[in-house]
Amino acid sequence: MFKDFTSFVARSPKAENVLPFAASAAPRAATPTAPPVPPLHVPSPEEIELQQSLELKSQLHEVLLERLNLAVIDKVEPEELRRDVGALVTEELRQSNTPVRAEKLKTLVDELMDEVLGLGPLEPLMADPTVNDILVNGHRNVYVERNGILERARARFRDERHLLRIIEKIVSRVGRRVDESNPWVDARLEDGSRVNAIIRPCSIDGPSLSIRKFSRNPLTLDRLVEIGTLNDAAARFLESLVEARMNILISGGTGSGKTTLLNAISAAIDHRSRIVTIEDAAELQLQQAHVVRLETRPPNPNGQGAVMQRDLVRNALRMRPDRIIVGEVRGPEAFDMLQAMNTGHDGSMTTVHANSARDALARIEQMVTMVGADMPLSAIRSQVAAGLHIVVQLARLSDGRRRIVSISELTGLEGNVIMLQDIFVFRKKGKAEDGTVLGEFTPTGIRPRCVEALVEAGLKIDPADFTVKRG
Repeated sequence: MFKDFTSFVARSPKAENVLPFAASAAPRAATPTAPPVPPLHVPSPEEIELQQSLELKSQLHEVLLERLNLAVIDKVEPEELRRDVGALVTEELRQSNTPVRAEKLKTLVDELMDEVLGLGPLEPLMADPTVNDILVNGHRNVYVERNGILERARARFRDERHLLRIIEKIVSRVGRRVDESNPWVDARLEDGSRVNAIIRPCSIDGPSLSIRKFSRNPLTLDRLVEIGTLNDAAARFLESLVEARMNILISGGTGSGKTTLLNAISAAIDHRSRIVTIEDAAELQLQQAHVVRLETRPPNPNGQGAVMQRDLVRNALRMRPDRIIVGEVRGPEAFDMLQAMNTGHDGSMTTVHANSARDALARIEQMVTMVGADMPLSAIRSQVAAGLHIVVQLARLSDGRRRIVSISELTGLEGNVIMLQDIFVFRKKGKAEDGTVLGEFTPTGIRPRCVEALVEAGLKIDPADFTVKRG
């Protein structure tokens, strides 16, 4: 009976009037509405074509790995290898009845050559001179920096395994490794480009790869003047400082151009000097013939055998160097670098991450304390003031352009404070309609105290270089 009554109520068009007491006892609860179902992503024709191309290239790459003799592939001339790859691809396409147009076949062969010999989808970006940085966020997302502006690239990896294979190819060339026990690594390419890779479990969304490309033709001071990084007077001053064996600290944020400037000013070093360079990942491109390049080494799988920058700096002191150049100080090696600058190795240079010249000195002080010795702050600052002569500060502006924003001279200690005076500064004057930062790189009007030392070194110094031009 109750079952039939319930069925009747459910069928009645006026069911709400059948039980008036229930309606008056309590208001009806609103029926919860389900969240809207997001529309399914419908791949565009371009995405479908790209995925089909990646799958076809993957199949052909597997065939090449099976049939090519990888043990001697480095000894084969590129043109001969291209002919062999083209023949294998044509044969495989014919057997699988896969029609491919002539221009598509050429593109396939080029991409497979990149897979076998190079960095796969990244190879065209490495060959593009307008690309400065390549940033891979997982296998689907590749970004590049052009003229300081990030933009998305068309390059794609087939899957995560494909990206991991490219990362392993890069790091294995310099004797390093990346795996779950060592999920990040710094490495370099043959052309000096700097590479950082990090994989799961630290990189949650898949492997991430960052490549900071190095120009095949290093920028000179003249070229930096042309693109507005500094002016002629400042360039002449920096060249004079290097020739007179002044100790220089180059400071700036990530990607501000510290290593580029270090390469540029190092061209003024006497070719008869013996130079020892020390780096985490070798990227300096010095033009002198007498250069000894040293590079740190990470620990082996057992956690042993690591060679730190401090070890190399101390060893460099026994190598009879005329100048020591440390690519970047970031730890206790700053103490040994200061000792070298204060004990006859004049003309040494290094870089540091900092947002201003004053911050750079503070960071050097902090690094010296990492040595562990109980040194008073006054003694550390005395070493810094005596060892360093010039701090060059760089910055990447909001429009993506890299500029020197100040060249400052250390003039000694006053009490317990290191005294700095700006010789040249970049003064901002607003923005143009296209977002370009407007400004002027000018002298401050202060005559450097080191001018006497530059004149004693036989250099001609024009006082007008330090004079503020009116009007």
